[in-house]
Order: sequence, then C-alpha cells, then structure tokens
Amino acid sequence: MAEARKQEDYAEPEQKDAGELDEESAAYDNGPIDDLDAEIVALRAERDELRDRMIRALADAENSRKRAEKDRRDGLMYGGAKLARDMLPVYDHLSRALAAADGDTRANASGLFEGIDLTLRELVNVLSRHGVERIVPEPGDPFDPHLHEAMFEAALPNVAAGRIVQVMAVGFRMHDQLLRPAQVGVSSGAPA
Repeated sequence: MAEARKQEDYAEPEQKDAGELDEESAAYDNGPIDDLDAEIVALRAERDELRDRMIRALADAENSRKRAEKDRRDGLMYGGAKLARDMLPVYDHLSRALAAADGDTRANASGLFEGIDLTLRELVNVLSRHGVERIVPEPGDPFDPHLHEAMFEAALPNVAAGRIVQVMAVGFRMHDQLLRPAQVGVSSGAPA
C-alpha cells in the first residue's frame, strides 16, 4: 500500500496534446504582449499630445516675440504722438499771430514778428525730425475725408462739388497716423 501511495505521489503529469499546449502558451504569451501593445499605444498618444502642446507653446512664444517687437517699433515710431498732438495748438497760435499782423504792425515791430516766424519754423523743423508732417491742402484740391475735416459746406457756382474752398487749419500726421485732420470748407457744387 505504501508503494501504491508512492506511485500516486510520483505519478507523471498528464500528457497534453500539441494543440492544447499552443493555446495555453498563446494565452500566456498574449497577456503581456497585449499589455505592452496597449502601453505603446498610450505612450504614442501621450507623445503626440506633448509634441502638439510643445508646438503650440513655441508658436505662442514666437507670436509673443513678434507682438513685443511690433509694440517696441510702434513705441519708437509713435511714442511722441501725444507730445506732438499737444504742440499743435502752439503752432496754431504762432501762425495766427503772424497772419493777424498787417503791414504797418509788421514794420513797427519787425523784430517781434521775425522772432515769431523763426520760432514757428523751428517748431515745424523739430516736429518734422520726429516724423510729423503738415497736411496743407490748397483751395481747389479734392476733399479727402481721411485727411480733411469739413467744417462747413458752401454752394458755389464756379466750384465743383467736393472741392476745398477754404482752409481754416492745417492738419498733421505722424508717419501714417493722423494727429489732426486739416479743417476745411467744402463746395457742395452749384446752387440749385
């Protein structure tokens, strides 16, 4: 009986056929492979997401750099616009002082008017060095709403509609930015 028991303990394992072994090993082998495949897919998705985020961050940084460069250029170009705009009434007052003087007044105070004229010219030179130019329309020029401000409209028989008939104040622009439009009177054409 002891011998029979020994034989039971040491019985050889059951033999399986080749088909059963392949299925069992395939099930065992595919488990880790499927896990690895899933992990590879997940890592690729994460890599693609991180690459997309990196590209967007680089694009944002480049856009910020370009925006800062444009702001810097605009600051250099138009930084004095407020000061220039504040100096325009000085130009107007000096121009009016020169225009108000008749021949006798100029003769009696020639030094004063020469000083006013020199001051006005120097102001124009300083403004032009900083990119400010005058907009001086002439009577007969076409009205341009981008450069001129119509102060009145008059029906004149010999002047075509949309033509400047009087200039009340010159305009100014700094580079391509309008500081003040020229103030003009405009013809509305022949009266009806």
